[in-house]
Amino acid sequence: MNVLSLFDGMSCGQLALNRLGVKVDKYFASEIDPYAMEIARKNFPDMIHVGDVTKVRGEDLPPIDLLLGGSPCQGFSFAGKQLNFDDPRSKLFFEFVRLLNEIKPKYFLLENVNMKQEYQDVISEHLGVKPIRLNSALVSAQNRLRLYWTNIPVNSLPDDKGILLKDILEYGIENEYKEPYVKLNGNVTGCVGYVGKSPKQATRIYSIDNKSQCLTALGGGQGGKTGLYQISLCDYALSKKANDRANNNSRSRAFKPNQEKSGALLANQYKQSTDSLYAILEPGFEDDKHKYRKLTPTECERLQTVPDGYTEGVSNTQRYKMLGNGWTVDVIVHLLKNMSI
Repeated sequence: MNVLSLFDGMSCGQLALNRLGVKVDKYFASEIDPYAMEIARKNFPDMIHVGDVTKVRGEDLPPIDLLLGGSPCQGFSFAGKQLNFDDPRSKLFFEFVRLLNEIKPKYFLLENVNMKQEYQDVISEHLGVKPIRLNSALVSAQNRLRLYWTNIPVNSLPDDKGILLKDILEYGIENEYKEPYVKLNGNVTGCVGYVGKSPKQATRIYSIDNKSQCLTALGGGQGGKTGLYQISLCDYALSKKANDRANNNSRSRAFKPNQEKSGALLANQYKQSTDSLYAILEPGFEDDKHKYRKLTPTECERLQTVPDGYTEGVSNTQRYKMLGNGWTVDVIVHLLKNMSI
């Protein structure tokens, strides 16, 4: 089959097709981020980058069987300014529509963030299908609610694999990898005990016994792209289940939760969950049983169900960015699996 992937990033769509065992004859990718393109080429040397989406013309391509795209979401996101279709980045959605009409593929898939119903309706009107709401938490340790528009038959949501954040953490890095650890400063928000408004994700502390927060491509601060997590050094070192997870990178392995899942806030939610519990920690709070850190790039790869080391070769800053922009691969596998090519 021939594939055209718009806003391809690090090529998560290609990873999903690979995981499904689909034979791809030609994979055309429209992308302008040089770091994401470098990582995509490293992993898929035969792919064909075609540049800026506004310059791609259907007449220049062979027949395309599958059109993929995750157009920039900043203009739709509840976490952003919600400029919707007036935002130049969100207008790129219409480039997806243009190419859909030009190449008339057998199948298409468009991904975007959770957004107001009125924006969803505009997209649905142009694509002729309504979106599927799917949270990556079903197949990964990450809370990541997204909308997917597709004409591929999707009869159900994926089974819940019950994976928690502690199941995918890197272990044995306490003395090797200092960079993720932080000394807390200012008023940070913790995991239990206090109900109320909290500061931004960069200064919240979360438990590893639940799901991770939604990875983001943007955002500063000590935990801006991943959130900060409280690590119990005793549990951290002795958890056989977690060490087994770190040593076995199989994406089909199922995990049973040992407690109820969290109602953790998503980075793109615009309202606080009224039943979320947080605790205010004193400035500089630490003790000899816990440390606080952001997630490592490898852990973020696992949250997106991307193979360990897939994004190696560029700076950690760029790895975090492309993973925050990327897709949860096992979600895309579920959505594409009913294609008949």
